[in-house]
Amino acid sequence: MAVKKILVIGGSGFIGTRLIELLGSTTGYRIMVPTRRYERAKHLLVSPVVSVVQANIHDDAVLARLVAEADVVINLVGILQSRPARGGAPYGPDFERQHVLLPRRIVAACVQQGVPRYLHMSALCADAQGPSMYLRSKAAGEQEALASPALDVAIFRPSVVFGEGDNFINMFAGLNRLFPVIPLGSPDARFQPVYVGDVAQAFVNALALPRLGGKVFELGGPKQYSLRELVRLSGWYSGHPRPVIGLPDAAGWLQAFALEHLPGKLMSRDNVASMKVDNVLHGPIAPELQLTPRALEDVIPGYLLPRSPQQQFDFFRSTARR
Repeated sequence: MAVKKILVIGGSGFIGTRLIELLGSTTGYRIMVPTRRYERAKHLLVSPVVSVVQANIHDDAVLARLVAEADVVINLVGILQSRPARGGAPYGPDFERQHVLLPRRIVAACVQQGVPRYLHMSALCADAQGPSMYLRSKAAGEQEALASPALDVAIFRPSVVFGEGDNFINMFAGLNRLFPVIPLGSPDARFQPVYVGDVAQAFVNALALPRLGGKVFELGGPKQYSLRELVRLSGWYSGHPRPVIGLPDAAGWLQAFALEHLPGKLMSRDNVASMKVDNVLHGPIAPELQLTPRALEDVIPGYLLPRSPQQQFDFFRSTARR
């Protein structure tokens, strides 16, 4: 299938920006990126094959018009936190809106407009019976993505994604710069971080496959780490190594409770619940993606450089979306 016009929903974010860069350098593609606020996506316009459209993707009529212009739709929308679930629901309303209802509406629009292919971003360890609202909502979103037999679908499940501008390694580097000791909940939780450029490349390579067939692609880097190791590495490479003190479960839960009520909401109790399962691959990356992931230690020294107090403040303000 020769893909020419690609609609990238959620394309102005951390992963989307890198994906747009790769797609924009690929001959024959034209990319459209809808955004609620035009200013947030202006940085994508450096490529002449990229167009940014101010649009509300949660409006069915608007979404249908956008999808009608595409040969394939890519959905990268995802959030890490939500308001609490109500009435016994498996996840909160924000997770439901972004992770479940949005893919349902995208699939419906694709079927209505005759768009044959859909690439869907999920998360490693997505599970309808998972320990967190986040993981349960991601699993529900996968089911919505696969709901129509008329649509050729691929699902991508990355572990935590790192790279310049990430809100994970950078967050811990910032904490190492600011505090003499790092108290850490869930210190033994395991991750297999994957470089943002490799995630973007996986999507690009999947576009070239003759058929997706509902395949689920797990994405991770070449090494596994405990959360404690990741915090130490972020401190070391940012030039501010600090002692890391692992907290027992109850204290870690209280720490998350406090953090989710502070400006920036760096951590939530639902994030802690997600870490009850190891965020690591169940096997090698699918060979058809032709992907050799880069190691964390080969990438983060390039962007974890010591920052001034003003740069630290700007970072925390950006994570709070102020």
